[in-house]
Amino acid sequence: MDIKSSAAALGYTRARSAAAPQAGSGSSDQGALGNLATSFLDTMNQSEETAKSAMLGNADPHALVQALAQTELAVETAVTVRNKVVEAYQEILRMPV
Repeated sequence: MDIKSSAAALGYTRARSAAAPQAGSGSSDQGALGNLATSFLDTMNQSEETAKSAMLGNADPHALVQALAQTELAVETAVTVRNKVVEAYQEILRMPV
């Protein structure tokens, strides 16, 4: 191996370790998306529990309707976020190199 290729390999190794993500150093956007996903899952789980309770006769119909409305809003929000991400990705693909 000549000196140039070993210097390039060393530079690559340093750059790769410098660009590696560090634990706890994520931007606020990553935290917000993580919180959004957690909130979505919590809403879905609570709605499922309310629906099960309503089927067994342990929950009133008003609680079931409210849980279904919250679930619908959460799903619409998730679909909108997904559509925006796909749209942004497609816009990046259209950029000339």
